[in-house]
Amino acid sequence: MAPTSTKKTCFLTVGATASFLPLVSAALTTDFLAALSKHGYSDLIIQYGSVADGKEHFEQSMTETESQRKKSIVNVRGFALDPAGLGAYMREAKGISASKASREKLEEGVVISHAGSGTILDALRLNVPLIVVPNPTLLDNHQLELAEALAEQGYVVHGRLDALVDALEAAEKMRQRSREWPPINSGVHRVVNVGGLAGVMDEEMGFLD
Repeated sequence: MAPTSTKKTCFLTVGATASFLPLVSAALTTDFLAALSKHGYSDLIIQYGSVADGKEHFEQSMTETESQRKKSIVNVRGFALDPAGLGAYMREAKGISASKASREKLEEGVVISHAGSGTILDALRLNVPLIVVPNPTLLDNHQLELAEALAEQGYVVHGRLDALVDALEAAEKMRQRSREWPPINSGVHRVVNVGGLAGVMDEEMGFLD
């Protein structure tokens, strides 16, 4: 009987609507791949989006890091979009097996995401360590505000393109102090007159009575 293998996944998503190729590049640097190896990751899955140059950019980045990846234990694969959604990939990052017959032992990993509210909410509900990287090319600063507010409350790690390794280190520590979602101020537990971005997010996500 073959021994049970251990699988630990980092899932990165850029979303479906806006291009965020620099985040794909940051995840495929030799430093970040080395950091994944250091923390025992076996897989890096990248959803690079459906923009015209998304696949080309991913494949070019893979070629540029080929020599480093050959030295790494991390298996890298990517895709543009999945009509079935991202739930299966997030569950894999959480360490939930898709098949009861699988002999793989899954360990909880991490999700790295653009600061889209829907993607963030999906990861928070699953309670998987989450690194949120705002897209600096967008015209407004709503992504930055959301990342900062959730990081301040301890729900996510606010990641930056030039410091993704540091964000991974922080996310590894985060799993030791995970917080429950939805927050205590949601629904019937909502504190009266809670304002700011936390209140706005509750309202947008339907956590108000």
